[in-house]
Amino acid sequence: MIQLDLTGQVAVVTGGSSGIGLATAELFLHAGASVAICGRDSDRLARAERELRERHPQAQLLAARCDVLDAADVAAFASEVEKRFGRADMLVNNAGQGRVSTFANTTDEAWREELDLKYFSIIRPTRAFLPMLRNAANQGDGNAAIVCVNSLLALQPEPHMVATSSARAGVLSLIKSLAVELAPEHIRVNSILIGIVESGQWRRRYEADGEAQAAGQSWEDWTRELARKKHIPLGRFGRPEEAAQALFYLATSLSSYTTGSHIDVSGGVARHV
Repeated sequence: MIQLDLTGQVAVVTGGSSGIGLATAELFLHAGASVAICGRDSDRLARAERELRERHPQAQLLAARCDVLDAADVAAFASEVEKRFGRADMLVNNAGQGRVSTFANTTDEAWREELDLKYFSIIRPTRAFLPMLRNAANQGDGNAAIVCVNSLLALQPEPHMVATSSARAGVLSLIKSLAVELAPEHIRVNSILIGIVESGQWRRRYEADGEAQAAGQSWEDWTRELARKKHIPLGRFGRPEEAAQALFYLATSLSSYTTGSHIDVSGGVARHV
């Protein structure tokens, strides 16, 4: 197993208070990096910080409330990271959830909300941390990287998620454009394309399923049944740590010759070659 020492490097994870973001922050801390996480929900963020500090008592950790769609919040978060750590080497853009809607029932307002979330959850943090990433890239053998959590919907759209699918495809193009633009500055930009990954959103759907609750169906059985219905070849949902491992690879020097690319983390559900 490759052991990577990230001591002296700083990783920033948006949406870091739960799920994939929290699992990613944990991997960075385990490798010795200083980590800054942010999230909109103050209570959830406090719980995440407490959990991380319990597991990593010596951690160099910053947890700050931040809405990535608020330019002032993002600027303040970047300023706080610079004041605390003096640098940022890796930025993980991880925010947003899917919107279930068809073209017929998606309003203009819903379209704007979806496009705003998917684009600006990447644009604003990237813009705010880019000066620090440039500095990191210029420091000898420095590693500077941006990694974004995207969805398989970018390549394999679903009609019942028309707005999200469209936005995800646009984000894939944005990431490729950023990779080309920033490559001469030695800043790598990549993404992962996730399928269904266990999350609070899916837990809430399970708890709201009256039939499953009445039958005493376990979470494991419920997700396996849903995976079968959705034709996921591996027969289960992904786990946050599995997506996190792909993010960690793309954010670190393990992928030093990779940019403008994506890793499929969908359990084999992708139909494209």
